[in-house]
Amino acid sequence: MRTIPTTPFAGQKPGTSGLRKKTRDFMQPSYLENFIQATLDATGLAGQTLVVGGDGRYFNREAIQTILQLAAGNRVGRVMVAKDGILSTPAVSCVIRAHGAAGGFVLSASHNPGGIDADFGVKYNASNGGPAPEDITERIYQRTLEINEYRMVDGHVDIGVVGTTRLGDTEVVVIDPLEDYVALMQKIFDFDRLREFLRGGFSMRFDAMNGVTGPFAKRIFEDLLGAPAGSVIRATPLEDFGGEHPDPNLTYAAELVTQLASANAPDFGAACDGDGDRNLILGRKCFVSPGDSLAIIADMAPSCIPAYRDGLAGIARSMPTSSMSSLMSETVTCAPDFSIRKAMSPVPPAMSRISSPTRGFTRRTKLSFHNRCMPPDIASFIMSYLRATLEKTLPTRCVFSSGLTCS
Repeated sequence: MRTIPTTPFAGQKPGTSGLRKKTRDFMQPSYLENFIQATLDATGLAGQTLVVGGDGRYFNREAIQTILQLAAGNRVGRVMVAKDGILSTPAVSCVIRAHGAAGGFVLSASHNPGGIDADFGVKYNASNGGPAPEDITERIYQRTLEINEYRMVDGHVDIGVVGTTRLGDTEVVVIDPLEDYVALMQKIFDFDRLREFLRGGFSMRFDAMNGVTGPFAKRIFEDLLGAPAGSVIRATPLEDFGGEHPDPNLTYAAELVTQLASANAPDFGAACDGDGDRNLILGRKCFVSPGDSLAIIADMAPSCIPAYRDGLAGIARSMPTSSMSSLMSETVTCAPDFSIRKAMSPVPPAMSRISSPTRGFTRRTKLSFHNRCMPPDIASFIMSYLRATLEKTLPTRCVFSSGLTCS
């Protein structure tokens, strides 16, 4: 083990999305080392299990080797690192929880561009799989202000081969990045019914935007659910995302938008950002806002998704869903422990109202949507999905006029 003297770098204060800077900033000597050492000091991971993975952007592999050397230098008991370093943000959370890890590092700058002249980021997730709470990020930041050394064990781990090796006293396990996440999806959703649904002629297109979700989407949609080859596009993770901006919106997912607007458009389209924690939903010649998507899923989940038959414990809201989350919390009564995580900033609500005579998530709940938010193509998809996933839960009446009403 080597102990290397260092001095603090200004501005290493992580937020809820971790520490994001230009790639060249992270490539400075000791910059990444300081931040990782500060995190290890602040969290005390000696003897415990740590998960490491990223979205495959430029500098991902080099950063992983640095983290492994620092983990060994700080006597972390075991590091579970994804093969080739490819692990989506939701999958990092899944692996942490599945294996009882103390935490994990996510190497990503989310939907920001990748490349040597673009962006890079490091985020620490806690033992619950979610982003580190403010008290931990504050401890990390305070440690970055006073750090004077970091500890490393020299060595290189081949992360291209699944298996177990050692670096110093630390066990390094290179894992199949898809295994735990796919297994979790199979527990949450009814794959048999979804497979039957897709075989019935329903067509879809998923744009991975050359980000981390490509391998996950191909395994789930094409290999396991039987969608035709080519249903997943831009499925290979690239260090610079193919020179594109991996932000799933109507501008940067232009290829998908064009396909969904064509005469032979598939029934359904979706895209994910670089690290797989935000999405875009499309129907034929229409766009579904994030707020609408959240409200539909929350209302229908207990009836349609096996894992949530006993109801939802809570929802997490982001900037584009914050107003919808507030509206839902005011108009729908949920389980006593139901919670909504804090919003960032409000946007105009996409859904006009949610009213529930039974004050709960039931199939008697009435929904009213603006017609700009719920065109018939999307409504048809939702109703078809309900029919395919769980019989006799389909709302009994649907009327298409200026909007959609289901009761």
